[in-house]
Amino acid sequence: MVVKTVSAALQGIDATPVYCETSASLGCRIIMIGLPDTAVKESRDRIESAFREAGLRFPRHQITINLAPADVRKEGSLYDVPIAVAIMAVGQIIKTDKINDYMMVGELSLDGCVKTVKGCLPFAILAREMKMKGIIVPRENAREAAVVNNLEVLVADNLQNIIDFMNGKSELERVEVNTRQLFYAAENNFTADFADVKGQNAVKRAFAIAASGGHNLIMVGPPGAGKSMMAKCLPSILPPLSLSEALETTKIHSVAGLRSASGLITQRPFRSPHHSISSAALIGGGQNPMPGEVSLAHNGTLYLDELPEFSRSVLEVLRQPLEDRQITIARAKNTVVYPSSVMLVASMNPCPCGYYTHPTKQCTCTAMQVQKYLGRISGPLLDRIDLQIEIAPLSFDEMSQTTASEPSTAIRERVVKARQRQEERYRDHPLIHCNAQMTSAQIREYCQLDDRSMRVLRNAMSKLDLSARAYDRILKVARTIADYEGLDQITSTHIAEAISYRNLDRTNRGY
Repeated sequence: MVVKTVSAALQGIDATPVYCETSASLGCRIIMIGLPDTAVKESRDRIESAFREAGLRFPRHQITINLAPADVRKEGSLYDVPIAVAIMAVGQIIKTDKINDYMMVGELSLDGCVKTVKGCLPFAILAREMKMKGIIVPRENAREAAVVNNLEVLVADNLQNIIDFMNGKSELERVEVNTRQLFYAAENNFTADFADVKGQNAVKRAFAIAASGGHNLIMVGPPGAGKSMMAKCLPSILPPLSLSEALETTKIHSVAGLRSASGLITQRPFRSPHHSISSAALIGGGQNPMPGEVSLAHNGTLYLDELPEFSRSVLEVLRQPLEDRQITIARAKNTVVYPSSVMLVASMNPCPCGYYTHPTKQCTCTAMQVQKYLGRISGPLLDRIDLQIEIAPLSFDEMSQTTASEPSTAIRERVVKARQRQEERYRDHPLIHCNAQMTSAQIREYCQLDDRSMRVLRNAMSKLDLSARAYDRILKVARTIADYEGLDQITSTHIAEAISYRNLDRTNRGY
């Protein structure tokens, strides 16, 4: 008799079905085929121990287990449960009536408990696409899988639970999640607010424009000017996630083994890696490719503090994902693609000592040191940063002011309205959601300038020696400024403001 159970394997952030085909014949050993890795091969020892703890006798036959399709590499311990169920069915320990109705994932501990696995959300989505009745998962993964509608998500705490369920002696606990309630609970639940930032009104406006159009932004200023604080306030003014964005973001975190307590990520991610991070940790990779920080920040913000302190090679790998909004990781055995549509926010000092632009403190750096410090960031990377802002430290009067600053909720209302204008504009372009994602064709269509605006832009291009990419970025930012102000036509004022945000794009790369 051949018994087939259904599981899955991860390919990027999506899942593909894997069938555990099991048969018994004369002999006394276990044969496992179908391109399993070491963790999968070790499952035989975990399963035998789990059988003993459950008081079961392991079938005294030659058990052949084929993980099909054979050309898909199987990795990890998630196949323990489907293999164990298939062996029990072959040994006539359980009935086979329900086996083909449910996908199964889970690792078995030596005492028979079912432990958590990575990638449960993609597995649940695949189970629904395959029109299966449900999925059996570990308790820790239940809420994550339950965000998928029209699918039974059943919890198995141990092997005995599954045996009783398959034999009809008891039911497994079913978990359901109300995604609407999750979104409502997450609304305006932020730890940082622009109301706590005193002064810096021009910088706050730049942040609002960046949030409105999904633009990259860099801040340059001395220590203590508030760069990190304002970066942490950015999530509070970003538009809320849509359900499709939340699912895609949660899938990436699920594949990386990062679970949300509620099961669904309902706020835009904010990732802030240390400057000692490696290229593989930033963009993803490894022997068994996993998503990196850029992908974990998908649909949110990637904040790089002290940008020049990052390795030059690490910064250069950002160029392709910032442009294409996805990362392709090629290996000899497979190629995976991870989405990486992020807002890059960076901050840096103007020089090694930090006080080159400080109004009162004297800089101790030489001109050569300043140029070398700024030169750690390449021109092509700066070209991909739309807003380049200089920040000055606050005066005593600004720090001691008692009047409240504008809260993030007020700024967010204007940002949301600007995004709604863009959604309406790009309703016929499903891959374009904000101005920062416009292609050259959309720039020509939606960023038309009058004669005065064109003269302002021509003069700036000539005097600042800007690149063609900077030209496109200026038009995109100007389009966003007009949207932020509720205007259909880009004016020369919008162009001038967009040009003012290109401070680091000059030929001398200094101040």
